[in-house]
Amino acid sequence: MNIHAIRAIYRFEMARTFRTLMQSIASPVLSTSLYFVVFGAAIGSRMGAIGGVSYGAFIIPGLIMLSLLNESISNASFGIYMPKWAGTIYELLSAPVSYVEVVIGYVGAAATKSVILGLLILLTARFFVAYEIQHPIWMLAFLILTAVTFSLFGFIIGLWADDFQKLQVVPLMVITPLTFLGGSFYSISMLPPVWQKITLFNPVVYLVNGFRWSFYGQADVNVLVSAGATVGFLLVCLGVVWWIFRTGWKLKS
Repeated sequence: MNIHAIRAIYRFEMARTFRTLMQSIASPVLSTSLYFVVFGAAIGSRMGAIGGVSYGAFIIPGLIMLSLLNESISNASFGIYMPKWAGTIYELLSAPVSYVEVVIGYVGAAATKSVILGLLILLTARFFVAYEIQHPIWMLAFLILTAVTFSLFGFIIGLWADDFQKLQVVPLMVITPLTFLGGSFYSISMLPPVWQKITLFNPVVYLVNGFRWSFYGQADVNVLVSAGATVGFLLVCLGVVWWIFRTGWKLKS
């Protein structure tokens, strides 16, 4: 394992984040804070509790997931797309670095940024809504697992995309709608029976509910099923990345 190569890629990506703190960190935290103000403080104070949890506290895991998924994908996809766009990816491919080390460097940096962002949003939420975390270790585990999984998914998108517009297609047109419809702002038990069954085909439901369980010990989906679904998607992404580097698909175009 070429530790020096992994460290070089990781430090380069992290340095890019710290050069753009307003866009990378401050902007998502501010945007999510507005959700807490509107839904948590203003609307939440007029809504009843859900499962014994105040509405403002109930939506915290969903809002963190909303930011976490989008930022994980965006960070990883932009990180690997820029070398393709600038043509420097040929230097990376010709260097004595395996694809495993490349993936660890880029995905590790993207996941680190997302975890930092998630923790900052969690800290910010304390200023607006009172909440508790019943299972902090599980919470951190879900946070890291989700960040790594969707950073890997973003890495795939960055390899697939051939222009900047395509980098935004999946986060805006797929991930954001799935997150809003995945129980971020409500319990799926509040839906009609037919829609409850349909909603279970939304993979984000399992992410949000697993994360919510770590806060309040309750969820619409069994926590083991949630963890299994996330790990399953992680394995699929690993398989796709292995195939891409094995075949060279989209690496040089």
